Amino acid sequence: MVENRLSEIMGRKRLKISDVVKGTELARNTVVELYHGRAKRVDLETLDKLCNFLDVGIGEIFEHKKDAGC
Repeated sequence: MVENRLSEIMGRKRLKISDVVKGTELARNTVVELYHGRAKRVDLETLDKLCNFLDVGIGEIFEHKKDAGC
């Protein structure tokens, strides 16, 4: 399972979705889907823009956790 921490990071930095959209030039829908954990896929360019804007590494936004049954 991949855990998405974008909303947590944005909360700590007191950023709104509109702040991230303006700062990254990503589509609002892309940021909304990631923020709410509904995105099924993420483009590498999107990750690069988020990491640069938020000043974090990919591993801070996403973490892979083994499922309990594995």
